[in-house]
Amino acid sequence: MSTALVSIVMRDAKGAGAATRERVLKAAQEIGYRPDARARLLRSHRSHLLGVQFGLQHPFHSDLLEGIYAVAEPAGYQIALSAVAAGRGEQRASDTLLADRCEALILLGPQAPAARLAELAQQLPVVSVARRLRGSAPGVEVVRTADDEGARQAVDHLVALGHRDIAHIDGGRAPGAADRRRGYRTAMSRHGLADRVRVLPGGLTEEDGAAGARAFLDAATRPTAVLVFNDRSATGVLDTLLRARVAVPGEISVVGFDDSHLARLAHIDLTTVGQDIPRLAELAVGRAIARLEGEPTPTGEAVVAPHLVVRGTTATPA
Repeated sequence: MSTALVSIVMRDAKGAGAATRERVLKAAQEIGYRPDARARLLRSHRSHLLGVQFGLQHPFHSDLLEGIYAVAEPAGYQIALSAVAAGRGEQRASDTLLADRCEALILLGPQAPAARLAELAQQLPVVSVARRLRGSAPGVEVVRTADDEGARQAVDHLVALGHRDIAHIDGGRAPGAADRRRGYRTAMSRHGLADRVRVLPGGLTEEDGAAGARAFLDAATRPTAVLVFNDRSATGVLDTLLRARVAVPGEISVVGFDDSHLARLAHIDLTTVGQDIPRLAELAVGRAIARLEGEPTPTGEAVVAPHLVVRGTTATPA
């Protein structure tokens, strides 16, 4: 058969009879042939490829990736992934995506300097997810959760249960950490608890949460509840309390942030602040594609409301 006829069959286009299609598809199956979709797109000078940079160790990022795939593929775009890990920094991750001829970048929780993000935005559309940039990276689209509101919801929940000594293990310099600290402080003040504000240094990992838990366990007075920067760090808190034989929520209530798949595990059952992952993914992919297709996009950052998810790690204080 001619190359053109085989191409018609493999593209599922009109112009080939049923018997011909059957013969071609059978031959393709026998030799294990698969069409190279990227090569076909590149011949049209478009890759239709969205590059996503994510943190390898962040459960929330893996949940976001599922949402991004769900939005991008029906829109005719494929996803290229590049991970940030202990031995692989953000610059290498983003440079790999550029080398793959991605048409736009979606960066999950980027920690690179704003100047670096602005530099990338001069080359192609860039969407930053889960980080406030305050206009310091012109050209970068921002999609994020209202982190301060999420922290306020967590404190309101704990106060409603009767807690007054509420500590916060923060996220250090991680994206969203400053807003969550501010939300915690604002809510404590609104409830007349400004004199009981206690912020303990933390971070993104289980080890950071464990260190924060050890700090308040060694303090002269222990809090009756703690709001932790994220779910991953909260699991470090839970582990430390378990090893110290401190009952959760009987003696100390624990609230995480993200509502990642980690929080939903039956043996963790973590009360947490949920981020609207489908909406974040929809906005991130939508803004990237709109820029590529020359469609108008809303000005300013897109801010998505969080919601509290109550599970088994919070209760009234003993």
